[in-house]
Amino acid sequence: MTPEPAYLLHKRPYRETSALVELLTFHHGRVRAVARGVQRPGSRLRAVLQPFAPLYVTWSGSGDLKRLALMESRGSASMLVGEGLLCGLYANELLARLLPVEMPVDDVFAFYAAALDALPQPDGRAAALRRLELSLLEALDAEPRFGGPDGQALDSQTRYIFDATSRAFVPGERGIDGRTLKLLATGDWRSPGLAGPAKAVMRAALAPLLGSRPLRSRELMRQLATTRLRRET
Repeated sequence: MTPEPAYLLHKRPYRETSALVELLTFHHGRVRAVARGVQRPGSRLRAVLQPFAPLYVTWSGSGDLKRLALMESRGSASMLVGEGLLCGLYANELLARLLPVEMPVDDVFAFYAAALDALPQPDGRAAALRRLELSLLEALDAEPRFGGPDGQALDSQTRYIFDATSRAFVPGERGIDGRTLKLLATGDWRSPGLAGPAKAVMRAALAPLLGSRPLRSRELMRQLATTRLRRET
């Protein structure tokens, strides 16, 4: 096969010197594979197969679990630390949890790569993650519909909550006002005041797909926020 652009989403030890890996690839989406010998001390591949580093890979096998044949670097890894690192871990965990095996998702791949470029800068993180989440929801045919359950337009003065069954919005006192939802529908999430509502909408849309098992990366983010609050007080 032609070498495939890819990123490592998850890796865990397998047997003595190998690893089981989850990859996000350009043409084949999420691929599960065995990377043989990658855990061996002194292995060149051990340094190549790292999170947030652009790769070229090839594999063999016809089942769900492939065998990696080629692993080469195609650039430097994004330098993520602190909150940026946690955001990267969140993106990886989200894709590894929700993407079906070998479903082509070239838009998700593109937005993931763009997110890695944005995450080192604090002011670009939120919008980059929201775009990635939306592309994932669109790939899974689960994106929110910015209207009522029957397709009716939202009223700017009414507050709405997300309804997971219809993927639309229904009136609710504790919800988001229709004007804000209309702005979110345009995709311009960098405008002042939209970061919080955009996060809330994406989280509500992702919740039915994630189920009851929490994301480890979200817990790490909460712990970081708690630590910062304690330091400030």
